[in-house]
Amino acid sequence: MTDQPKVVKTEEEWRDELSPEQFRVTREHGTERAFSHPLNMEKRNGIYHCVACGAPLFESVTKYESGSGWPSFWQPISDTAIGETVDRSHGMVRVEAHCANCGAHLGHVFPDGPQPTGLRYCMNGTALDFEPKP
Repeated sequence: MTDQPKVVKTEEEWRDELSPEQFRVTREHGTERAFSHPLNMEKRNGIYHCVACGAPLFESVTKYESGSGWPSFWQPISDTAIGETVDRSHGMVRVEAHCANCGAHLGHVFPDGPQPTGLRYCMNGTALDFEPKP
């Protein structure tokens, strides 16, 4: 899916709303250091949201330990939550995952995940907010 995001803000507006690290990851397509974010080890039941716009992205029941050092999921919360584009940076071809609502860079999708999808949505914890369910 490559539709235009629904939430559109200027670079200055995003800088005002996000921390420097959130801005670097979500707006400048950065990557946090592996094993550095607490959400990588989060085990509670809940919903993962986009840190930039609050859109729901993943349910905890689809999160799994991939060993990659980043929060990993085998499926988004809905077919319209995540957008994908081809990323040819760093001398490789990958599928970038971004928030379909605001375009925030989240991470990448790889074809080495568990069934039933076989996909690994490898996300930057910095790009996510976690809302625990009671």
